[in-house]
Amino acid sequence: MKTHHDLDVWKKSIPLVTEIYKLTESYPKSELYGLTSQIRRSAVSIPSNIAEGDARSSTKEFSQFLSIALGSVSELETQLIVSNNLGFMRKTDLDVLIEQIITIRKMIVGLKKSL
Repeated sequence: MKTHHDLDVWKKSIPLVTEIYKLTESYPKSELYGLTSQIRRSAVSIPSNIAEGDARSSTKEFSQFLSIALGSVSELETQLIVSNNLGFMRKTDLDVLIEQIITIRKMIVGLKKSL
């Protein structure tokens, strides 16, 4: 039986979440309940919604959860750009993360189209 563990996009999004958690450990403590929390929630929402959607009984529901994951991808990208603008991260780190985000976004869109 296939599960979300078999989806390449889910597999790619898990390391992204791990990187985000490590990155935000160095954010100012004053941002713990602000930007740090928001970034972490956006990141973990991506594989979580892919997994939840895959567990649903209909293609329409799966597609809806993939749309939510896409929204989280866009949220995360925006929050990382803000973080960079505030000096919380290096531009090189931002560039690497944006590349991963673009790949994951394309994969989600491709998966939605294949449903």
